[in-house]
Amino acid sequence: MDEFNPITLFLPEMLRGDEKSLLLVHLRLAQRNLLWKVEGLSDEDVRRPMTKTGTNLIGIVKHLTGVTAEYLCSVFGRERETFAWEEDEELWHGLDMWATPEESPADIIAAYRRACDAAAQSIEELDLEATGQHHLGVTVSLRWMILVVLADTLRHSGHADVVREELDGRVGYGELMPQTLEDDEQIRMFRARMAGEITRDEWLAFNKGRG
Repeated sequence: MDEFNPITLFLPEMLRGDEKSLLLVHLRLAQRNLLWKVEGLSDEDVRRPMTKTGTNLIGIVKHLTGVTAEYLCSVFGRERETFAWEEDEELWHGLDMWATPEESPADIIAAYRRACDAAAQSIEELDLEATGQHHLGVTVSLRWMILVVLADTLRHSGHADVVREELDGRVGYGELMPQTLEDDEQIRMFRARMAGEITRDEWLAFNKGRG
């Protein structure tokens, strides 16, 4: 995944890619952007529960590690790494949504990278119409499973957006769009516009005045 450069690979495939290429590049970009959300944080920060239900960054990554490997490798009979938490019955009671004291966040992040790479290899080597067996006992196509994993990754990436902003204020979509609001003053003015404390013209003038 480190070799997935959004400039050299993302834009060409987005402009000219076929269906499978488009699905894969969207998935890879979503995965890369999730990893961007955990960069530069301490183990304590990535473990920290940030909602009443315990949402935390490393739990999001851990959950998607298993989902990605299971749905895009195991379902189609592809070889992939098995992660220790997947063999614990506590998995069905939330074990994949947080890191135990014995688990290293760095190891979980590295495992997610490997799961993403294994999934990408499956997608590259199989046809979209290839079928496999879902753990619920139904037959599914690769196309369907890519969409399931993409949707789940994007859903949890949205959670990660909010958690990261609450932790240290970092916002944005990744290297291509790292910041939506540039500084505290612009954030203050944006919130003032939302609250009706300044007019539309004042908000636009403020932004134009920043050059």
